[in-house]
Amino acid sequence: MDAIDRKLLNMIQTEFPLVDSPFLQLADELELSEEEVISRLSVLKRQNVVRQIGAIFDTRKLGYKTTLVAFAFPQELLHEGAIFINQHPGVSHNYAREGSYYNLWFTIAVPPDHDLEDAIQFMYENTGATECRIMPTIKFFKIGVNFDMVQNKGLSHNYSPDGFSNNNAMQTWNKAQELTAADKEVIRVLQEDIKLEPRPYDDMAAELGISTLELFEKAKEFIDKTLMRRFSAVLHHRRSGFMANAMVVWEVDDEHATEVGMKMAEHPAVTHCYQRPTFPDWPYTHFTMIHATTKDECQDIADQIQELSGIENRLMLYSTREYKKTRVRYFVDDYDKFATNKTVNKTV
Repeated sequence: MDAIDRKLLNMIQTEFPLVDSPFLQLADELELSEEEVISRLSVLKRQNVVRQIGAIFDTRKLGYKTTLVAFAFPQELLHEGAIFINQHPGVSHNYAREGSYYNLWFTIAVPPDHDLEDAIQFMYENTGATECRIMPTIKFFKIGVNFDMVQNKGLSHNYSPDGFSNNNAMQTWNKAQELTAADKEVIRVLQEDIKLEPRPYDDMAAELGISTLELFEKAKEFIDKTLMRRFSAVLHHRRSGFMANAMVVWEVDDEHATEVGMKMAEHPAVTHCYQRPTFPDWPYTHFTMIHATTKDECQDIADQIQELSGIENRLMLYSTREYKKTRVRYFVDDYDKFATNKTVNKTV
């Protein structure tokens, strides 16, 4: 990647233009031709630096149930178990991690009419896992995975801790909103990866039987209602140069849970910050995700968070293998297929 690629990647991570000719708008800002911008992004897609360009929706506000899950596997069953879990359409992130008894961590979402615990139990019973912990979000402090490609730092440059000083935000961050059938149709289209062509929205609007202007207005409506976080690119962090990522878990007492969570979320290298439940074998309440170019840099960032928050008891859970990272696909029938298929391939 050269300096222009890096600047382009910073631009499209924050907000990809919702206009008829988005690549032309990017080209004008970079003083390039439209063809060169498309060419550069095509190369970055082939190299898997750019995973996808599309809408990022708020899972809970669409009515989906979601949680983080930790499984413990005998080492010889870990890979096969992870591949089995990947087949569920609601599994968006799935990582092998070192640093604790639980060595596979994944996030899963299911539609409103599906049972989240049933799906997890089905996985548990069919993978050879020896232990399972379901860790839903109790409080949400921050999400903002934007890598500064120019400075080459794992910084989240759209920081917003979801306003826990705002009582209304505290009450509504996990509340589902009413959706019409037309809303769901638009979501099905906006969630797909856009084509790298001069007018990528034309076919999307035609599929819905509306104009591109109406499509953009609907996207803005979704953003205003906080159903959609943004329309942007998602990068592959390792292919982008951020070779190390750690899920750092912290033991925080209930009395200071919100105060500490907000302090942790303030650190610019923290991309996710949540409070989750504890268990007899798991006293850690606060989860912070950090990405860096090396493990030593992750360690330095964790030390900074410790100094900022005053919390000392922590674990550093480094990812050793990425089994899956994608976006949840909403309002598709794949969930029903998985739930009713009792012969899901265990050895893919």
